[in-house]
Amino acid sequence: MTVAHLVSRDEGEVCDLGIVKMRVLADAKASNGTLAVLEFRGGEGPWTIPHAHHKMEESFYVLEGTFDFVCGSDEITARKGDYLLVPRGTAHMITAHQGGGTLLGINAPAGLEDMFRELSQLAADSMRDPGIRREISQKFDSVPV
Repeated sequence: MTVAHLVSRDEGEVCDLGIVKMRVLADAKASNGTLAVLEFRGGEGPWTIPHAHHKMEESFYVLEGTFDFVCGSDEITARKGDYLLVPRGTAHMITAHQGGGTLLGINAPAGLEDMFRELSQLAADSMRDPGIRREISQKFDSVPV
């Protein structure tokens, strides 16, 4: 018998990544490895460094706020209700506008959530440190460019 996976609004594992907090809604265990669904909530400014994923697709749905995405050579401003799919192998980065915001991130297949879990155990804002990201990228397909 299949049992649904539910995470209520006040539940879910939360990882503090410095400028942003990630809440795990579905991970590899919940999805049999097929995808991860992650909520990112944070302040204004750059949330990432430029990076690419070569073995997964990553997409974002803006729940609150306004974000600038650099995706390859495209500069995209996304607002509440907008959705962006980053193709495999495309360099990208995210910057939140004034007041910050909230993104729903979807990774397929799952696995990137473990990188964020590891980063949350390191110094604040390690997610934006190119040296740390280079080291971690060897395990999690999040390669700084």
